[in-house]
Amino acid sequence: MAQILDGLKVSGEIKQEIKAEVEKIKASGKRIPHLSAILVGNNGASKAYVNSKVKDCAEVGFESSLYKFPSTASEAELLEKIEELNNDPNVDGFIVQLPLPKQMDQEKIIMAINPKKDVDGFHPENFGRMALEMDTFLPATPFGILTLLERYNIETKGKHCVIIGRSRIVGRPMSILMGRKDFPGNSTVTLTHSYTPHIEEFTKNADIVITALGDPHFLKGEMIKDGAVVVDVGITRVEDNSEKGYHLAGDVDFDSCAEKASWITPVPGGVGPMTRAMLMKNTLLAYKHTIYKD
Repeated sequence: MAQILDGLKVSGEIKQEIKAEVEKIKASGKRIPHLSAILVGNNGASKAYVNSKVKDCAEVGFESSLYKFPSTASEAELLEKIEELNNDPNVDGFIVQLPLPKQMDQEKIIMAINPKKDVDGFHPENFGRMALEMDTFLPATPFGILTLLERYNIETKGKHCVIIGRSRIVGRPMSILMGRKDFPGNSTVTLTHSYTPHIEEFTKNADIVITALGDPHFLKGEMIKDGAVVVDVGITRVEDNSEKGYHLAGDVDFDSCAEKASWITPVPGGVGPMTRAMLMKNTLLAYKHTIYKD
């Protein structure tokens, strides 16, 4: 049976490390780090995610502020708030929760964020710097996966890593990061997606499979080789007859894959908590001005 890559445990350790740094900052009499978030509309998942970020800030000792806009808000109103946060010296980083309402140009909104405060790592400037292996903010989920592999000392050098999904938030950056000259990295990477025929021909030969497809239980045990490392980024609400009316399911058929894998992430409790912890880490990095030194 596979051993668990416990994101809940590791994220807790990271948050404690950040908290200790914040306590030193506070003891020295300096201003503490401040993360802001912008939420547009009433999407339930977005509200829950932003609220969890506010809670994480309180846990590590950060200041936080949340700006809520109705779904009918104009693009101009949102751009005005972004400009205000860009110019606020007391805000170290901020995020605009996606997705945005249809009347807003998502690309225009992302481009308006100061790259030095873009702790989500979505700005094209930060993405480009990441691709060139320059100092920058890494997108929180890929950053979390790298950190999880690093803390469990999972060998990646010379390994074949197959990524399922090509989103700009996970799949594409993950393919770049796993091929970088670093640890974790130095892997031979294959990026697959919904139009890749016979995906199992790739996954059966993979030492590491990272799946971010959003298709519950897509990856079955017969699709991986013995000893593979399996990282499940997918999280989907699946309706059932429980009191809540749903359960959370990953892209991986956990039971069948756990019988063959050497390491595996659970859902929930794997990649999700790491994503939240790395947003805190990016905010601390922004506060310390450790990026853009080159």
